[in-house]
Amino acid sequence: MRSQRWKFIGLALLLFSPNIISSQNPPSTQPPPGTRMPQSESTNRKKTSSKHTHDFLIKGTVFTQDGLSFAGAQISIRKAGQRSYRWKDVANSRGEFAIRVVQGAQYEVLVSSRGSKEQKKTVDATGSERVEELVFHMEREGGKPQ
Repeated sequence: MRSQRWKFIGLALLLFSPNIISSQNPPSTQPPPGTRMPQSESTNRKKTSSKHTHDFLIKGTVFTQDGLSFAGAQISIRKAGQRSYRWKDVANSRGEFAIRVVQGAQYEVLVSSRGSKEQKKTVDATGSERVEELVFHMEREGGKPQ
């Protein structure tokens, strides 16, 4: 009888021992299937080479003669000494614009709109600065109300 009891205890230990062992181990650190693992530190670094490394930002605001924002004003930029305008934009609803150009040259910024006089400003992008902020106050052409 004792041998049967020991067999039963031994069999019970074998059946329940994986559950006992697994309940004593800490939970798995593996994420659930379908979740992304964070990238390793070597691939998470920012790249040093960027296509905007040598860029210069020309940004500005265009106002009406009355000091209100001038939405829809046309902005054209060209390198000094060139005939054609290479960069073009339109002022947003707040009269703001921003155009990225290549650093290391001088640029001419032209702001125009129907019923207003054109305005030009020169920007020097050869220094260490990377941003130039401009403000334009448009004037009406002739005596026409805007």
